[in-house]
Amino acid sequence: METYPRVSDETKIGDYPALVKAGGGYVWDEVLEYRVWCHPEQGAEDTENGDDYYYVFPTYEEALEFSNNTIGAEEPIALILQKEYIDETGPGDYTHIKEERLAEWPVEFLKRPKRTVNTIPDFLSPNAPENRLDIIRGLV
Repeated sequence: METYPRVSDETKIGDYPALVKAGGGYVWDEVLEYRVWCHPEQGAEDTENGDDYYYVFPTYEEALEFSNNTIGAEEPIALILQKEYIDETGPGDYTHIKEERLAEWPVEFLKRPKRTVNTIPDFLSPNAPENRLDIIRGLV
């Protein structure tokens, strides 16, 4: 089983808004919680009058166990904090955004190293490798 980071502050899980950005931004700073979304129309218990809902967990392993044992549950996703991020407004057109945002990410994206002070400047540098994503992936 893959190992992913624990959340940054276990006392805050469940306190974040349900509606956040989905994916994007290329970099991450903190994992805030792991979420498992449940869908009554797919057999999950109907606790929210037919609406989808989620459970939160401090570790990926706990979220995965719940997901695997719950009818109508999705695979776990990570709620992340991006203190800064990269906006791609068009193919190859990148902008460094210096504001915080919350986003739900596929947990596989957490295999990328956390953002450092150099990650985004290196990514945007005219001297960046041909495949800029190698910087995000921690390969250069």
